[in-house]
Amino acid sequence: MRKVSDVGDARACLKAAKGAGLTPTQWAREHGVDARSLNAWRVNLTRARDAKRQSGSTRTPTLVELVPMTTSSPIAAAAHYVVRVADVELVLGDDFREETLVRLVRSLRTC
Repeated sequence: MRKVSDVGDARACLKAAKGAGLTPTQWAREHGVDARSLNAWRVNLTRARDAKRQSGSTRTPTLVELVPMTTSSPIAAAAHYVVRVADVELVLGDDFREETLVRLVRSLRTC
């Protein structure tokens, strides 16, 4: 199953899904596309479109995929914290590690 590679790919996939009369999830499954990746792009494109309407911005959305560096079993977080800066939202649990936060901030700086 392939991930959506960029904004052009995302728009093409979403257009194809709409043209086929399918939800993006249904279309993705039928065409070997990762439905979670396509949905993330759909959400980001919708947010970018809405933000553009409000501000007149022409910024192209960027999706940065973060992959865990270790394969240890996940720990259930007792609470989560949401940090919002402009149009960026970061959600962290009690179990987050400092080095993970550093990686996230570095990734956000590239956007």
